Amino acid sequence: MLPKFQPMPVGRSPGPFSHPDWFFEIKWDAFRGLAYLEDGHCRLISRNGNEFKSFPDPNLALPLECSILNTVLDGEIVCLDKTGTSQFRNLLFRRGEPRYYAFDLLFSNGEDLSCPLSFRKTPVN
Repeated sequence: MLPKFQPMPVGRSPGPFSHPDWFFEIKWDAFRGLAYLEDGHCRLISRNGNEFKSFPDPNLALPLECSILNTVLDGEIVCLDKTGTSQFRNLLFRRGEPRYYAFDLLFSNGEDLSCPLSFRKTPVN
């Protein structure tokens, strides 16, 4: 049985900033979700703990595309336009092809990988 995780909460800032103690990544205009892949099946779970049942394509594709059998991924469900820009309205109204963009591996085949992000982002020499 896979462990349960809670995605990091979303925060807001009054404006752009830079700081050496912060990590910055692309924020897609999308739905945040954890992907629980277990025994050939996938469940996409929202940050509120609800299952995304209305996105069958990523649920079916992820177990086929991921070579790790029992894993938990953190990512976002997005719909892209022809230029590769995420379009939230297309996602919200189920237009276009939803895709799951994983940006973190939290658990893999019995190993908890959810140590602090600063440790995981440290370059290995």
